[in-house]
Amino acid sequence: MDSDAGPRGSGDRFPLTRRSIVAAAGDADPEVRRQAWDVLVASYWRPVYKVLRVRWRLDREDAEDTTQEFFASALVKGTFERYDSTKARFRTYLRTCLDGFAANERKAARRLKRGGGQAAISLDFEGAEEELRRYGAGEELDVEEYFHREWVRSLFGLAVEDLRRWSEATGKTVHFRLFERYDLEGSDAPERPTYAELAVETRLPATQVTNYLAAARREFRRLVLERLKELTGSEREFRDEARLVLGIDPGSPASPGGVA
Repeated sequence: MDSDAGPRGSGDRFPLTRRSIVAAAGDADPEVRRQAWDVLVASYWRPVYKVLRVRWRLDREDAEDTTQEFFASALVKGTFERYDSTKARFRTYLRTCLDGFAANERKAARRLKRGGGQAAISLDFEGAEEELRRYGAGEELDVEEYFHREWVRSLFGLAVEDLRRWSEATGKTVHFRLFERYDLEGSDAPERPTYAELAVETRLPATQVTNYLAAARREFRRLVLERLKELTGSEREFRDEARLVLGIDPGSPASPGGVA
């Protein structure tokens, strides 16, 4: 899982109350709408860019421009405000909007500048290209499945950064380091380090390594659920996405890491 950064610094991150940003996209306050848009960009720009590269066969420069223009146009036209949670998941709605936007761009005789002269969003396109090289899209591309997979990758990347900040704020950096070594780095390594090896690395008892890893995983799961809560338009959609992404029902008393 790779880290990601939004168009604004982490200190600006919205919303502190973990309100649904899908709902906030239609707020009467323009600053609330703008902050909600920032979070939507941070959460979705990578899968948007990758679909433009893989499905629409855009070269890097055109895919970068179209990604920027798609989100700028959505802000100006209030595209996300028109989302109806009774008809589809938000990510499905966004991808459908993207397909329509990309199709219109393809028909255009020349590229039009959108967004009312807004400054370009600062996005790590080089990092997205590296992910494309590492993970690819497979021979048979199911666009819906591909967009979902890359959205989950982006979601987890943001939650990892949330976990990093949590560990620094609470003085639990060893928890994060163990999570990073075993669950992040270890997932790509030929062999994961054993708990005994991690105990030697960190000079902790093996039982404490087990406890620290369990605590970090619980916090990571909670942070993923908080992100999902922001990125869904209804309680039903939230629970459906949580089951799909984490395999749990956050509404069940037996489910760990629930979100209030």
